Amino acid sequence: MHHTGRVTHDVTSTALPSPVRLHDPQLRGFASDNYSGVHPEILAALAAANDGHQVSYGEDVYTERLQEVIRGHFGAAATAFPVFNGTAANVLGLQSLLPRWGAVVCTQTAHINMDENGAPERIGGMKLLQVASADGKLTPELIDKEAWGWGDEHRAQPLAVSIAQSTELGTTYTPAEVRAITEHAHALGMKVHMDGARLANAAAYLGVPLREFTTDAGVDVLSFGGTKNGLLYGEAVVVLNPEADSGLKYLRKMNMQLASKMRFISAQFIALLEDDLWLRSASHSNAMAARLRAGVEAIDGVRPTQPTEANAVFAVLPQGTADRIREAFRFYDWDASTGEVRWMCSFDTTEDDVDAFVAAVARELGA
Repeated sequence: MHHTGRVTHDVTSTALPSPVRLHDPQLRGFASDNYSGVHPEILAALAAANDGHQVSYGEDVYTERLQEVIRGHFGAAATAFPVFNGTAANVLGLQSLLPRWGAVVCTQTAHINMDENGAPERIGGMKLLQVASADGKLTPELIDKEAWGWGDEHRAQPLAVSIAQSTELGTTYTPAEVRAITEHAHALGMKVHMDGARLANAAAYLGVPLREFTTDAGVDVLSFGGTKNGLLYGEAVVVLNPEADSGLKYLRKMNMQLASKMRFISAQFIALLEDDLWLRSASHSNAMAARLRAGVEAIDGVRPTQPTEANAVFAVLPQGTADRIREAFRFYDWDASTGEVRWMCSFDTTEDDVDAFVAAVARELGA
């Protein structure tokens, strides 16, 4: 009997074991938009990309198609570099803009400063120059507080600005505000990075296309978030200005972010962006945050601290009440010393979830 050497596998013929569910799917929380599961349309896209073989390390048809989709949203010069997570997207994006002696101007509350455990400094090799901002936003005047000392060998050189859209405080930049920052930064010889972990939420709130406050407003490199808007995993560094990129193709591999099976990140972003899933999901989470804000504003003892312009609500609660409310709904302190907390809504947050949470807050505060 002649043997061809080819082995075929019928992966559908064997009954698969039933998966074990270890959590209560009815459990809801307002701690993070990372708590939510995967959007069903994203799961379907992953399943569709799963059969057969595709070339690895980004030479697959899904990553090729993703470039077309990205250019449709951000312009003909845009290029996407899929990565595993948001910290990597920010570090890589900033690395691509800076020499080894470069520094980044950002707000004190920026995610790269507060929540990435020194990764920009220790992994990216850059210094962060922080300025205080009551609403989490930079302005040209605030940038100038740290944009100085060029040519001084004793000072890290301020060569980039990083802004977040939406910010860590749930506020958003208008296109005009972004443009003012990029024009000011570029005039100083600095490049501009945008942390867009919640970029879709900002666009939904502002009612503008994604490119209006990114490419068209002069941003050089973007970290585009997907996980907080329904993806299983994966983010993308998007180069908007090719002249500003000093080697993302190589930096991604050096920083251990080159996915061998990149098609599964790219397929998710295609599903998110090719239709309007990104906008539907972000608009819904924003609407739930607005509903939550309206509900808690009516409760004596709850004091909102920031405008609700995306999917986050910040408020101060009376001392000792947050922990008791957390017995039913998980959420995080933002500043425990002042009683400030943060509540986040997700693409799968329901009106019933919000109303039940508002009722729990009202009960605790005796409303």
